[in-house]
Amino acid sequence: MYAIVKTGGKQYRVERDQTLLVERLAAEQGATVALEPILFRSDDTVFDADGLKKVKVGAEVVEHLRGPKLRIFKHKPKRGYRKRTGHRQELTRIRITEISHGA
Repeated sequence: MYAIVKTGGKQYRVERDQTLLVERLAAEQGATVALEPILFRSDDTVFDADGLKKVKVGAEVVEHLRGPKLRIFKHKPKRGYRKRTGHRQELTRIRITEISHGA
């Protein structure tokens, strides 16, 4: 049994007790969050709006962290233009605790 959920503008295939890194969620460490399901698959597949209202996907926030530093370097030859910047993405590690399809 698995579900496809949407968070942070991306879609993830999740199963129970799976951990994954998503974009930063506005929740404290140890809190539970509900994720928006797009598809649910067990014995049958549910992807219509009425069926997905009954599907619940719950996750626990394990920790907040930052991703690796990305370095951006821009250079235009023969013009003396050099620019260096960087970026670190804010991430949240979550553990899927519940995937259920209510009756």
